[in-house]
Amino acid sequence: MVTVPNTVLTTKAKPVLTFDKKLDVLISDMKTTLKETVNPKGVGLAAPQIGVSLQVFITRPTEKSEIRVFINPEIQKKSETITDGVPERDNKLEGCLSIPKIWGRVKRATALTLQYQDEKGETHVEDFNGFLATIIQHETDHLNGTLFTHRVLEQKGKFYEATVDENGKEVLDEVELP
Repeated sequence: MVTVPNTVLTTKAKPVLTFDKKLDVLISDMKTTLKETVNPKGVGLAAPQIGVSLQVFITRPTEKSEIRVFINPEIQKKSETITDGVPERDNKLEGCLSIPKIWGRVKRATALTLQYQDEKGETHVEDFNGFLATIIQHETDHLNGTLFTHRVLEQKGKFYEATVDENGKEVLDEVELP
C-alpha cells in the first residue's frame, strides 16, 4: 500500500488503453490488497494506492459485498443533494488506506451517474447513491490526484486521528495536520 507523501497519490492517473492479462493481474492484485486490509477494513481501492498510475478502482462497501471493478470512470452527473459526511456510518468520518489513522468529514453528492468500463472494455452508464456513491467519489478523486484531506481542507473541516485510550478502546482526537 502506497501512503502519503508518495507523488503517485497526487498525480492524475492515465487512462487504461489496453484490456489484457497485465490489467487482469493488476485487478487481481488490487482485490487481494483490498481483502487484506484491516483497521480499517477498506471499502475501495484505486490503482495509484498500490503504486500504479492507471484509472482503475474497485469497491466493496461491506465484507459480504462482491468486489466491483471500474475502469476509466467519469462522473457524468451529481445530485444537488449533499451528504453530511459518510452515509451509513455513525461518526460520518471518511478515511483513506493511504493516509493511515487520519479521518475527516467530507460533504459529497448523495447520488451520481457514472460512465465506466469493465474488465472487458465494455462501457456502462449506471446510477449510484448512498454509501457506494461516496466511495465512488472518493476513488474517482484518487484517480484525479485528489486526496480526501484536500476535500476536508476545501470544506474547512477538521481532522481526527485514531488513537487508543487508557482502556484500549480506539478513540478519535481532533488534530491539526502540518
